[in-house]
Amino acid sequence: MKIAVISDIHANALAFDKVMEDIEKFNPDKIFCLGDIILAGYNPNYVCNKIFELKEKYKENFEIIQGNTDKMVANCTAELIKKTKEAYSCMGYSLEEDVKITDKKYIDFVRNLPEKKLIELNNLKIELVHGSSRNQSENIYPNLSSKEVEQMVDLSPADLILCGHTHIPCGYSLENGKTVINVGSVGRSMTKDKMPVYLQLTIDKQGKFFVEHKTIKYDNELVSRHILARGFKHCEDLAKMYIAQ
Repeated sequence: MKIAVISDIHANALAFDKVMEDIEKFNPDKIFCLGDIILAGYNPNYVCNKIFELKEKYKENFEIIQGNTDKMVANCTAELIKKTKEAYSCMGYSLEEDVKITDKKYIDFVRNLPEKKLIELNNLKIELVHGSSRNQSENIYPNLSSKEVEQMVDLSPADLILCGHTHIPCGYSLENGKTVINVGSVGRSMTKDKMPVYLQLTIDKQGKFFVEHKTIKYDNELVSRHILARGFKHCEDLAKMYIAQ
């Protein structure tokens, strides 16, 4: 069984299309999406429409959960915008604008997504989370100790925990028998080259699994220009995040 796992698309239509081209070549049996499909990109409606197309094509073989920025858009208030601007200016102004341009049906869709899911395939228990098993916004980075990661997933009933959120791919094989894989980001990668990353997961009939992070090349400079063209306050700071320094 082959599964493509994507996360953190962040309204980046070009990156999503390029990743999906590669996923089609991989020809998975299932697709898992770990959230953050909208906010801080340039075309949330296009990305959400493509998500709907995947839901229609794969039906029960497509799984999606809510990310923290999906929740921000879905439950946006003037107070949340104010607090986000104070903490992270470009994200706050992006939130303010994205709420205006994102179709209500897509906002309603992400509002009603679960924060996590538990799935069993070939006797392998898999938990889909955005940040960690205990918190949607918790960061599983590549430089953590195994003990720190164990604390984040200790209460999970799963053998394999798949997460995103940090936009940096990594993995942990823990002493408690659990494996944690951060699949990276499709739309706003924080790797050195800023290229999209997704996970190819293969599970055999005995439940043994194999994983590979797949990096896809695309025109990140064009996306940076798309972000800059949006023209909201501090959009230049967001645009810089797409370019390798």
